[in-house]
Amino acid sequence: MSRVAKYPVNVPQGVEVSLEGGSVNVKGGKGSLSLALTDGIQVEKEGDTLTFAYSDDAHKAMAGTTRMLVNNMVVGVSTGWEKKLLLNGVGYRAKAEGNTLNLTLGLSHPVNYVLPEGVSVETPTQTEVVVKGIDKQAVGQAAAEIRAYRPPEPYKGKGVRYADEHVRRKDAKKK
Repeated sequence: MSRVAKYPVNVPQGVEVSLEGGSVNVKGGKGSLSLALTDGIQVEKEGDTLTFAYSDDAHKAMAGTTRMLVNNMVVGVSTGWEKKLLLNGVGYRAKAEGNTLNLTLGLSHPVNYVLPEGVSVETPTQTEVVVKGIDKQAVGQAAAEIRAYRPPEPYKGKGVRYADEHVRRKDAKKK
């Protein structure tokens, strides 16, 4: 059995999981998500736990992937996902307005990033951006797209970086 798929997913209070046909639907306080199951993967609900099994060894890895996707959905609808970005550089700032994030990143023009559906953004300070949502993949993709406008450079460390990211610095050119 897959080492990841053998662990059950615990469903917390306030989260409803329904297995209909070939999909898993998860509904909680923050919203609802659904996942279409691959053929050969079986999901069983026993009380407040979900267990995963596969039909043959060809679907072994997919069982673990499905287990993690369902677990991410359960965590997303109950507590949500967030990524924190930091802006480092003179004059670098961010401002959230509705579903648009306005960034000033030292470019010749301001950058207006339109947020995808289901993702929200907060700017506690001008140099901090917090991306939030219930879908882990959408939150991570939005954060990666914001970071891609100006990734951190190794000499001065200027750019947009994740809060937990360590930027490896290089020495300046020697004479």
